[in-house]
Amino acid sequence: MTYQPNYSLPVELEELVAAQGLDALPEVLRIVINAAMTAERQKFLGAEPYQRSEERRGHANGFKPKTVKTRVGEVTFAVPQVRDGGFYPTALEKGLRSERALKLALAEMYIQGVSTRKVTAVLEKLCGTEVSSMEVSRAVAALDKVVEAWRNRPLGEFVYVTLDARYEKVRQDGAVRDAALLIATGVGADGKRRVLGVSVSLGEHEVHWRTFLQSLVARGLRGVQLIVSDAHEGLGAARRTVFGGVPWQRCQFHLQQNASAYVPREELKAEVATDIRAIFNAPHRAEAEALLAKTVLKYAKTASKLSTWMEANLPQGFTVFDLPEAHRRLLRTTNGLERVNEEIRRRTRVVGIFPNEAACLRLASAILMEISDEWEAGKAYLTFKSA
Repeated sequence: MTYQPNYSLPVELEELVAAQGLDALPEVLRIVINAAMTAERQKFLGAEPYQRSEERRGHANGFKPKTVKTRVGEVTFAVPQVRDGGFYPTALEKGLRSERALKLALAEMYIQGVSTRKVTAVLEKLCGTEVSSMEVSRAVAALDKVVEAWRNRPLGEFVYVTLDARYEKVRQDGAVRDAALLIATGVGADGKRRVLGVSVSLGEHEVHWRTFLQSLVARGLRGVQLIVSDAHEGLGAARRTVFGGVPWQRCQFHLQQNASAYVPREELKAEVATDIRAIFNAPHRAEAEALLAKTVLKYAKTASKLSTWMEANLPQGFTVFDLPEAHRRLLRTTNGLERVNEEIRRRTRVVGIFPNEAACLRLASAILMEISDEWEAGKAYLTFKSA
């Protein structure tokens, strides 16, 4: 064994271990991790406390308690905060809720006998041990309580709301079916985004959308001045029923994609896409309408179906012209929510087929909780003061 000339501990840790032995491990871990996180924050800020420096990247903003289940028991750490967000210590594992939900989804598949060798291997790698049905039931109940409380939390005033749906494979009565995962995000008066809600159901029909939107209103959603979405089947009717007087912005990106179905020749698609982008990039509504009229006339003879479709549908993407110019770029598409869907897809791809709707909703909720927390702790998405 190599000789180590200096194996001393800091005095406070040495005294603690001497007095309590192995029982001191949780407190030792807390002290060491807290010190490491504080040092990491100082390195991130690029300046000592109260030091004036051109390299400073922000300012410390106290600490936030976080209880983590470790191998030596539950330990409550003091997580350093930064005033403008953007910092999270690497000493603590991020994504505890979603990782737990992912493990549980795999565990349910394993127990119900619908997993493959690959899924079993992933389960053992993630959990590190065999999982009994009783252990899974207890863990599911504990996590469900947390995510259900989050899904039912009170809302409030949100100026802009974005809606979207994606599909996940869910097993029901021995058959694999597509379950619609509905997601709503909003921008509050403080300019920050939050995930407002999520729902899972077999089918994206109007009743599912209507029930979901009504649940948002029942939780206190108010003050909505614009809804951004694609023209999902069932969403339009539900939106008009629940938010009949609220202006609607149809996603410009999806409109451009939809237009390609009406282009009669492949070599014409690039030209049509350029013309549509020019319409949507107009500086104001009047010019957009003028460009639309010109484009409709341009294709009236060579692509009559496209011309008719453009005249009827492209104006649904003009609503953002009524907003402050600084807001238009962020609200003319559902791309912000598409990036959220990509993060969900990255995690659900591991599962493949969910054993039931509850497992799908659990994992999606846990992921969205973390995304919403990061948004709330980070910088504002947009500002209303200078708009």
